[in-house]
Parts: sequence; C-alpha cells; structure tokens
Amino acid sequence: MTKPTIGFIGLGLMGRAMVGCLQDAGYALTVLGNRDRTGVEEALSRGGSEAASARALTGATDIVMLCMGTSDQVESRVYGEDGVLAGAKPGQIVIDFGTSLPGSTLKIGADLAERGAIYLDAPLGRTPSHGREGKLNIMCAGDEAAYAKVKPELDTLGENVFHLGALGSGHTIKLINNFYAMTTALAMSEAFAMADLAGIDRAKLHAVMAAGPNHSGMMDFIKAWATEGRIDLAFAVANGKKDVGYYRRMAEDLGATSRMSGCADSALAEAIGHDFGDHMVPEMVDYFSKHLKD
Repeated sequence: MTKPTIGFIGLGLMGRAMVGCLQDAGYALTVLGNRDRTGVEEALSRGGSEAASARALTGATDIVMLCMGTSDQVESRVYGEDGVLAGAKPGQIVIDFGTSLPGSTLKIGADLAERGAIYLDAPLGRTPSHGREGKLNIMCAGDEAAYAKVKPELDTLGENVFHLGALGSGHTIKLINNFYAMTTALAMSEAFAMADLAGIDRAKLHAVMAAGPNHSGMMDFIKAWATEGRIDLAFAVANGKKDVGYYRRMAEDLGATSRMSGCADSALAEAIGHDFGDHMVPEMVDYFSKHLKD
C-alpha cells in the first residue's frame, strides 16, 4: 500500500530526529522549520521538500505533525491566513507531539473539526536519539478511528505507543508526569546539596536512599551528575519551568490548587533568574549547593 504523505512542522532536535526516522522508513516528507535551518537542510538532503507556509504544507500532505516547544508556538502555526487551519481538509489528521496546554489542545481540536479535520495530541517521552531510532514513548489521545489510521506512523516513531482516551488526555498525563518528574529531581538535587553542607559523601547518601522505596530512575539521573559528572537527563531547566508552569495553569483551569508544584516552580524560576535556564536539570545540584544559604 502507498504510504501517506507527511507534513512536519518544527525541526528542532527532536523534530529532525523524527523526520529522519520517517524518511528512513520510506515516507515522503514536506517540512517547515523556523530560524535554524539545520533540520530543514538535513531533510532536503534525504529527498524531502520544503513548504513555503503551514497552509501550503497542510494542503499538500495527508498527515500533519507538529513538534514545537510551547502552546503559543503551536497556535502560531495553526492560526492565521497561512496556518494549518486555513489549509486543513476533511478527514485530514493533525498530530501535536509537543507538550501543550490541554485547554489550547481542545480549542484547536474544535476549530479543526469545523473544517472536517481531526486533531490528536501525542506528547513524547525519551530523547532525540530514541526519536531517530523509532523508540519513543508516545502518549496519544483523541478520536480512536483517527488514532488507528495513523498507528503505523506512530509505530514507526515509537517503541511504546499508547492511546489514552479523549483529546487532551495525552497532554494532561504528560504534564502530570513532568510535574512529578521535576519535583522529584529537584528534591534529590537539594538532598545532595544538603549533604554537601553537612559534610556527607554524596555516594553514601545515594546508597542509603537507593536501598529503600525512594529509589527511582529520576534519582539515578540526578545521581549520575552528582557523583560522576555525567548528564543522563538532557532536559533544560527552562523547559522544566515551562512544563511545571503549564501543569499549574492546567490545575487552575480545572478549578484546583496545586500545592506540591509551587516549590518546584519557584526553585526553577529562581535558577532561571540566576542565568541557569540553559543548564540541564541534573545540574540543579550545583545550583542548590551554591545557593542553599541565600
């Protein structure tokens, strides 16, 4: 059977990795980047084509995939006379692979539905190297028939592909997941920093904590930097702040008060205020070690 054509918008580290994976699998790709043309040029060198606008890309392809950092960036490509919405066709499927606000996702979904198109939210887990290898975790939500239709493409990109329910469920679960991850990472970072202050060896602290129910993969990510100087979690402090902030906005939209996210949000904001936003989350150990007595 002929593979569907794919339009891919957002060629950062993750997006360009996913485009490479899809091209290796024989898909015809039309791409649209932003200021950095590295990913666009890579896609063109492998036989892809470049669209002049999101509207043109959407009109020329069967499936549209978005991989951007924020809801504002997604909405900037969806709306406007040259946006995805303007070019959407009946039956067309649009997939948002980013980490977006559920409220924005539902609005875009409703607007696309008015044109007969279908929106799926499918945030990702794992790293760009997993994206290149087709081993992502994909948390997809939305219309089940549409999900079934694009399942071959999702399976090309992902090792673990989930359908999580109604539109917005994927982004909701991703935000809850990332809130928990950032809170855990920051707690472990402070624990190592406090050990420094008390004259306790970091490795010995980890050995005790890891022997009990506190042990987790996130703990080990922080430990790798704290004791070995190795980054196993390449996730920037600024991205962590964005995701925790989105989680808090989601809670507000639900009429709830998130108590536990407040500390993570303020700690990340403080670090960014000290020009630490481009550092990786495990390096928060160093930030706390420097600023515990502030």
